[in-house]
Amino acid sequence: LFLQYSSTSTRREHVKVTTGSQPGFLERLSETSGGMVVGLMTFLLSFYLIFTNEGRALKTATSLAEGLSLVVSPDSIHSVAPENEGRLVHIIGALRTSKLLSDPNYGVHLPAVKLRRHVEMYQWVETEESREYTEDGQVKKETRYSYNTEWRSEIINSKNFDREIGHKNPSAMAVESFTATAPFVQIGRFFLSPGLIDKVDNFKPLSLSKLEDPHVDIIRRGDFFYHSENPKYPEVGDLRVSFSYAGLSGDDPDLGPAHMVTVIARQRGDQLVPFSTKSGDTLLLLHHGDFSAEEVFHRELRSNSMKTWGLRAAGWMAMFMGLNLMTRILYTLVDWFPVFRDLVNIGLKAFAFCMATSLTLLTVAAGWLFYRPLWALLIAGLALVPIIVARTRVSAKKLE
Repeated sequence: LFLQYSSTSTRREHVKVTTGSQPGFLERLSETSGGMVVGLMTFLLSFYLIFTNEGRALKTATSLAEGLSLVVSPDSIHSVAPENEGRLVHIIGALRTSKLLSDPNYGVHLPAVKLRRHVEMYQWVETEESREYTEDGQVKKETRYSYNTEWRSEIINSKNFDREIGHKNPSAMAVESFTATAPFVQIGRFFLSPGLIDKVDNFKPLSLSKLEDPHVDIIRRGDFFYHSENPKYPEVGDLRVSFSYAGLSGDDPDLGPAHMVTVIARQRGDQLVPFSTKSGDTLLLLHHGDFSAEEVFHRELRSNSMKTWGLRAAGWMAMFMGLNLMTRILYTLVDWFPVFRDLVNIGLKAFAFCMATSLTLLTVAAGWLFYRPLWALLIAGLALVPIIVARTRVSAKKLE
């Protein structure tokens, strides 16, 4: 074990070097066997992810198509139309709350759906960089630990540092972050259900320029309140507090006009609640801005498509990684022959790529088989292409 220390006015660091023997063949084989188990679990999980994703995507698309065919737009948001009771309605309007949200400790009062207090503490942060190398037949690991002070919103436990002495952080903050939410939110005569209120999440920073220092121990600088003797040169343990808001209620000369939203939900009296579709899904949509019903459903379909392709890619990657881990043992068996080892590694990667691609497409086809059989058969045909190409190349090499 070798230690080396260095320090500057803004950064402290030390280097630790540990020495160990090179792992033997049986030890590496044992590690590879453990990786095979992890690979098998990842491989099986990928099938579940891909298959259920197809069911979710089709269910969502069907629900959106049903919603688009049923949605109606009331003539006015300032009256509740009895004929729309239980129907899927399309509402556009400005958000309105019944009372101000406030944080009296800092003199902040705001008409909004949500008010968030964000607290950060000046703390020591450890970063770690490692590299391994072989020297004199031994494997050495060099780890460089660096320490800087930063503003962080989460408590950093300095007990987990490699060297806590001189880098100790407080174990708690005197002030905590929180988000206040208005209990009642309206658009015209309609009240938003809790699910819709949760979707009001377009937080904007609140300017503190017109506020005074709330206490002698608190100093305002820019858009932060500092619990510090000198905000320009903070010390470890100092706090700074900022505020943000979402869903401005009513027009404000400093913050601008009231926040406009578009909602699609079921009308139940004067409340906007989830709408249950025939496919077993629910529709409860809120978009920031003024959109027609067609635009809202188009945006939702696009979002569903992006999510579907994202999960397909994640499933393919999980399958590819699982196959890599499962076949890694073959690479370990030929690890002593450098040239042959590299060829085997390339072959295993190509095998994993082709198998992951084919199995992903087949799983997608299986998911679609229950809903769109013709599309499923087409995808299944495409899934066979990588396998056919691979076999064709193998046959060509044998003929040579």
